[in-house]
Amino acid sequence: MRTILITGAAGFIGSNFVRMLMARGERVKLIALDKLTYAGNLANIEDLLADRERLLFVRGDICDVDLIADLFDKQGIREIVNFAAESHVDRSILGSGPFVQTNVVGMQVLLDTAKIRGIDRFLQVGTDEVYGSLPEDKPEIKFTEETPLQPNSPYSASKAAADCLVRAYYHTFKMPVLTTRCSNNYGPYQFPEKLIPLFVTNLIEGKKVPLYGDGMNVRDWLYVDDHCEAIWAVLNKGAPGEVYNIGRNNEIPNRKITETILRDMSKSWDENVQYVKDRPGHDRRYAIDASKIKNQLGWEPRFRFDEAIKKTIEWFRTHEAWWRAIKSGEYLKYYETQYAGR
Repeated sequence: MRTILITGAAGFIGSNFVRMLMARGERVKLIALDKLTYAGNLANIEDLLADRERLLFVRGDICDVDLIADLFDKQGIREIVNFAAESHVDRSILGSGPFVQTNVVGMQVLLDTAKIRGIDRFLQVGTDEVYGSLPEDKPEIKFTEETPLQPNSPYSASKAAADCLVRAYYHTFKMPVLTTRCSNNYGPYQFPEKLIPLFVTNLIEGKKVPLYGDGMNVRDWLYVDDHCEAIWAVLNKGAPGEVYNIGRNNEIPNRKITETILRDMSKSWDENVQYVKDRPGHDRRYAIDASKIKNQLGWEPRFRFDEAIKKTIEWFRTHEAWWRAIKSGEYLKYYETQYAGR
């Protein structure tokens, strides 16, 4: 049985990845590590913890050198999938310190510990935001794995630094590392500061949705189940030292996303949309070329946006207790700070 350390396992994508492997009955023992900051929620995987043979939860920080070393030595960890990250651009603009600490220093701790113990596989879950922004008037141009890194926010800069560390450990130490860079995710258990869950839960609450700028920022939207399957494919079949872009080839402006959510929730535009001042340095367009992972590893996304957005809306409708517990306290203070007067 393979023993895999899943960092950030109680976050959005990490918890969906854990759920996928458990549901499939994969022959793995998962060490689920999470600091349980504002975005890490033990409720995301709590119902799975009774299976102690296959899942062990540990609360802790990837920057804690002694903890990470102890987990390796006591649990016999041979593989890592690193989801742990501060990941919200708006929060990185308010303060970049936690992003550098977790995304860069934490990465260095994981890499050094894995290097010393001769780990079998190390997969860094990255983001397409490290590539910067694409021209709006050239739709034929997309991010490939060879696109230069040009991060435009403190968040994406910290993720680019982490990717560079992974690359350096491969070339310097021949570590069996892999990097994925995905487009925008959506789906169950996503923290409601991100666009889709924020808009859906606001509408359920009878609140307006805050649309940045002119609403024409373009993203490639990827359902979280597709992303998790792609990560598993890379972990099992990817070539050490390689980068794999993961996307849907599904470019949609934020305005269109808003229109779709409003339509599927039977809400009107005029009564439910509030334009807010655009955030500083807001990238205009992302688009992923995912042909490498398709051609080399055989992965393709299964979910179309029109069906998966309905599944997502329904999940938030039927899990009100989950997100209402989150949209209070410190989250409410952040929301009021972020959108007040805009």
